[in-house]
Amino acid sequence: VLHCKGQALMDVVCEHLNLLEKDYFGLTFSDSDSQKNWLDPSKEVKKQIRTSPWHFSFAVKFYPPDPSLLMEDITRYYLCLQLRGDILSGRLPCSFATHALLGSYTVQAELGDYDQDEHGSDYVNDFRFAPNQSRELEERVTELHRTYRGMTPAEAEMNFLENAKKLSMYGVDLHHTKDSEGIDIMLGVCANGLLIYCDRLRINRFAWPKILKISYKRSNFYIKIRPGEYEQFESTIGFKLPNHRAAKKLWKVCIEHHTFFRLVSPEPPPKGFLVMGSKFRYSGRTQAQTRQASALIDRPAPHFERSTSKRYLLSRSLDGGGCTCIFNHHFLPLSHPLKSRTFQSPWFHFGFNPQQTGSVGRVSLISPLTVTSENVTSATTTQVTKTVKGGYSETRIEKRIVITGDDAVDQHQALAIAIQEAKQQHPDMLVTKAVVVRETESSAEEKHRMSEVHPSLSGHVSFLLFYP
Repeated sequence: VLHCKGQALMDVVCEHLNLLEKDYFGLTFSDSDSQKNWLDPSKEVKKQIRTSPWHFSFAVKFYPPDPSLLMEDITRYYLCLQLRGDILSGRLPCSFATHALLGSYTVQAELGDYDQDEHGSDYVNDFRFAPNQSRELEERVTELHRTYRGMTPAEAEMNFLENAKKLSMYGVDLHHTKDSEGIDIMLGVCANGLLIYCDRLRINRFAWPKILKISYKRSNFYIKIRPGEYEQFESTIGFKLPNHRAAKKLWKVCIEHHTFFRLVSPEPPPKGFLVMGSKFRYSGRTQAQTRQASALIDRPAPHFERSTSKRYLLSRSLDGGGCTCIFNHHFLPLSHPLKSRTFQSPWFHFGFNPQQTGSVGRVSLISPLTVTSENVTSATTTQVTKTVKGGYSETRIEKRIVITGDDAVDQHQALAIAIQEAKQQHPDMLVTKAVVVRETESSAEEKHRMSEVHPSLSGHVSFLLFYP
């Protein structure tokens, strides 16, 4: 494991995801300064990451200019998941109309055709479509979704991508820089070239054919521009980055994007001891090569389940006192040489601690957090379980939240308290399942367990909240 190269890890991830068109994707990790870096597939993992444990994110690295040319629906699905995350994070700004349109396609892909009996009227309220979502946006999404009868999930995702690719910030990798006068600007790298932004407005654009050379020296980044139709000489534009590493990182991103989108095949790295400058070259397949490989894919369309997107709250179905919502899980088979991992990103993540040897453990504790509101008290038991089942490594956090009160406990209020407490304790995690049980009398075991928290129990509602 310690000596494997980045490509070996990437291959494991793509095999787990059943992804063949993998050249558009990559793995990222954060360095000691919390800066995102792409894992170099040609180098050993341990030489790229100096901290432990190792945490990676699977993400889109090269955004395809025309997603319709992707061969498989599963590839487009993963691209959709990335773009949903980009929109929610604010990385991909949208107008109100575009938020509504993309949100409606997301609902169609996840829920299918609108059904009055099944969905009701406020069924989109828990979806997350935009950073600052409004009631007006949700109503517009509902209106559009009801017109998509007969549209398949694959068609909805294709429509989503056809509209998302037109956004001005689609696939733009932004880097903080300063111009020659010390003014803060952003330099964006994309499939078509380099973009310059100031105060969120694009002020210049340099297409790849217009750029003769890109280089860096210390914390400065330079681009040499081909002379225009009425210009006689070449010109060089310089940018100041925070440090040398940031300049080199930007240079590498430019090299990779130019090679992937513009060249038929990657250039071999220079050889010899007298080579000046960095020997780094993009070593993966170019877009032209991956399209050729995709045309040779010969397998039935892979079946896959579309995971539930992020929600603001748990979706409630209080039928006979019950409430259940299931979120998607991703586990990695342990039969592969790379063992003991967990996964994350906009939809998927994983980590690996090279010093960890055990993968099975169990811890149970009483949470110190107690929420009290008038005559209602909440106490929490948290249980962390790490197991291996059928060749899969699973880490699960199970929370049992017991709501007690002197009078009959209002189930809606109790659920709201449970959700509030869960969000306070784990703000960065998603609930994957909730089980609501309403009881009028506590068992002897439960009374004994809760006696230290609440001495007089007349009734309680308990919640089991599962986190992936």
